[in-house]
Amino acid sequence: MEPGTHDLRVLIGRQRLCDVLFEGLGAFMLLMSLFILAALFINLAIEGLARLQPDFFLDFPSRRAGQAGILSAWVGSVLVMLVTAAAALPVGVAAGIWLEEYAPKNWLTDVVEINVTNLAGVPSIIYGLLALGLLVHQFRLGESILTAGLTLGMMILPVVIVSTREAIRAVPQTIREAAYGLGASRWRVTRDHVLPYSVAGILTGVIIGLSRAIGETAPIITIGALTFIAFLPPAPVSAVPPFINFEWLSSPFTVLPIQMFNWISRPDPAFQSNAAAAGLVLVILTLFMNAMAIWLRYRARKRIKW
Repeated sequence: MEPGTHDLRVLIGRQRLCDVLFEGLGAFMLLMSLFILAALFINLAIEGLARLQPDFFLDFPSRRAGQAGILSAWVGSVLVMLVTAAAALPVGVAAGIWLEEYAPKNWLTDVVEINVTNLAGVPSIIYGLLALGLLVHQFRLGESILTAGLTLGMMILPVVIVSTREAIRAVPQTIREAAYGLGASRWRVTRDHVLPYSVAGILTGVIIGLSRAIGETAPIITIGALTFIAFLPPAPVSAVPPFINFEWLSSPFTVLPIQMFNWISRPDPAFQSNAAAAGLVLVILTLFMNAMAIWLRYRARKRIKW
């Protein structure tokens, strides 16, 4: 045996042992996280599954727990998410494309990139305070669905930008070089080649951002969302010309997390069951949005042949 061979084998064995221990620790932490999530979900199901009747989705909140529903809450959540997606999706994707494909490499771009990355970690209450001073008081948008959607849109905007940049960065540079070699312009390369290959990652980031936004409470409370509302905003679509109604944007609102907060603060145990049922609906809706992201990513990758 050559000198030093034994020491080398001992070192390799120690490294393999460390790898096995690290893998085991990671798997244990993953299983514990899944166990905690499953326990919380089962607890919500046990407490609130009996309340998941059609009337629970079609009734307004009430002072009587047995007659209370989440109609105004889930409608408000859907409308707020529509405004959030309309505000964050085009701006975030466009900003990600510009930073990755068009922005010059200078100090200004570096400052923008650092700020975008830092904004992704800002607490959500800060966005609520910003919206309260800027949107509610300065622009006089009031405590409305539009204000809530723009607030949550600002909150998830850094997530959309970062996910867009990562998805674009994953596209091989050879695809761009081949398109440029055939005489395509930068915009044609971006539109016809880069975006189709990166759409799966972009959609995943967008839906994950929306999944985070739908469960936020602090910024919504800060801008003045109602805790009890027994009416619906005007319908976005009407039966008379011009068939599109924008009055709902300025309407008062509530969302599912706020309705849960209202019920959980009541001393009556029956309201606790209502809160658990609303939480179960919110968890299912979040899981559905994440499942949609996985499905869209699968479909987008299936259409692409490298």
